[in-house]
Amino acid sequence: MVCSGCHADLPETTGPTHEYMLSSPACWAVFGELLAREYSNPSLMRLHRLTVDAYAVQHPGVDVPPARRSVGVHLSRLYLLLERGWPVERANDAMLVINRFKDRCEWLAPPSMAGTLTVQDVMGATSQDEHEERVMAWARSVWSAWGIHHETVRRWCASL
Repeated sequence: MVCSGCHADLPETTGPTHEYMLSSPACWAVFGELLAREYSNPSLMRLHRLTVDAYAVQHPGVDVPPARRSVGVHLSRLYLLLERGWPVERANDAMLVINRFKDRCEWLAPPSMAGTLTVQDVMGATSQDEHEERVMAWARSVWSAWGIHHETVRRWCASL
């Protein structure tokens, strides 16, 4: 079954999904496995926020207030980390400021995620270094897919 968000080809299954991030049950389950892997190994947590950001904007859902806020926050952090080169800690601290304007983020029509890396690609990592490389590549792939909206995200973050 192909995930409606990231287009990963995963086994068909039933199960829970997120309230507003649209994905297949199998993709949501793989994301849960990846989070469990990161939470159970502190050395993998350095890039945990990128994992969450990449998944969230790869599965943005539809134009409802929680999805608009989610896309605004997660795209903003991807911008700060990947384009501005901020350290993870500084980008995380900036979320306090971003949370103040997230309700003003307009809905951005999601781009196609066909051809981007997915959570499934990260799950294949067999070492900490490989995990970090794959998370970074995934985040860059997803950020690039949102290219049509980069100027909007830059505007949102201009005061940071």
